[in-house]
Amino acid sequence: MIDSTGSAIYAALNGLAARQRVIANNVANIETPGFIAGRVSFEDSLRAAIAGGDAGATSVATTRSADPVNQNGNNVSLDNEVVSMTDTDLRYQLMVQAMNQKFGLLRTAIGGGA
Repeated sequence: MIDSTGSAIYAALNGLAARQRVIANNVANIETPGFIAGRVSFEDSLRAAIAGGDAGATSVATTRSADPVNQNGNNVSLDNEVVSMTDTDLRYQLMVQAMNQKFGLLRTAIGGGA
């Protein structure tokens, strides 16, 4: 029942959720010596998958941050993580709203929404 738009929204939600988990892990390890922050990317893959007609073919990649390390070998910046989490949360909320709109249209089409 999910069309290509729904698949794209679902793939975006999965990528954003993965990013939220990695950011939370980064913040949890902010004082861990030698910890290297993770980064999640999926937007380019999602863009290519949509262009190819199969949003479900999106892959989520987790890499290590190339940011400079501090004296204990850790490179987590709380400021950067907070900004990234805020951005990710706003994007997640937007995708949830988009999915809710899709289901609202479906309900209306079926005759259950007024």
